[in-house]
Amino acid sequence: MIEIEEARRVLRVEAQSILDTAERLDQNFKIAVDKIIACKGKLIITGIGKSGLIGRKISSTFSSTGTPSLFLHPAESSHGDLGVISNSDIVLAISNSGETEELVPILNFVVRRNIPLLVMTSKASSLMGKAGIFIDISVKEEACSLGLAPTSSSAVTLALGDALAMAVLKVRGFGRDAFAEFHPAGSLGRRLFLRVRDLMHSGVALPVVKKKDNMAKALALMTSAEVRGVAGVVDDTNQLCGCITDGDLRRRLEKKKNPLDDLVEDIMSLNPKTIDVSEMAEKALFVMEQFQIQNLFITDKQSTTPQAVVGIIHLQDLLKAKLR
Repeated sequence: MIEIEEARRVLRVEAQSILDTAERLDQNFKIAVDKIIACKGKLIITGIGKSGLIGRKISSTFSSTGTPSLFLHPAESSHGDLGVISNSDIVLAISNSGETEELVPILNFVVRRNIPLLVMTSKASSLMGKAGIFIDISVKEEACSLGLAPTSSSAVTLALGDALAMAVLKVRGFGRDAFAEFHPAGSLGRRLFLRVRDLMHSGVALPVVKKKDNMAKALALMTSAEVRGVAGVVDDTNQLCGCITDGDLRRRLEKKKNPLDDLVEDIMSLNPKTIDVSEMAEKALFVMEQFQIQNLFITDKQSTTPQAVVGIIHLQDLLKAKLR
């Protein structure tokens, strides 16, 4: 099982390197967060090789959490792409050695224009000397058994980039709704953006009967409606006062041969679960799972009659929306 043991060794070395980095975080990290938050332009991230690949991921994380960011390839920067850097931007340069020659044109440009510069590097180096703020990415050892391939150092750099982005997110108060705006196409977007109003059945599709209606009318509605097997019970002002389900009807049949002549109010269940029309669809799913029910009636607290029923949502509506 040499493969498993080697994998465990690598994971332990990289994990310990990240823990060591967490312990030595200092005031420079806080200053870096403050600088990024104060930036009126973009966060430009640059690096080459493994540092460049990690830089792309860090830039993507910042962009998806509310901080405009892009990755600038050092080689392309010398052929016109320096123009993407404006005086209102801030630059984060990543280099494990701190002596990456390809970064020199970017660094000189940034220094000439007095653009704020953050660096992630591991040694007292040329890069560190040009930096306003230095974040240490040094490691005691690489996880590579030869000590050559960037492994622990890559893991630490990526983790520090995540830590930086999440610290900025936290200080800014970037929330779930804002996150959803940047992820409208994926499952996160569906879960965070979809509201009850987007999925509910309303208007003629809303199965409701009056308290004084008989059960024959209620049964016909429960059989033909879009959402079958349930009907809301309302009073003369459309206020929800109960509901009828297939279960209520079966329990009545156990006591009486023909309950269809009974009034709805004699059979209905009181205090059905409701949810506001503006709530997230994810919350509707949580309520259904918590109370083990299939339907929720929908009210609108912003209306002049807050307890008036305006719609109904079924568990299948939520499943079709791929919330699970």
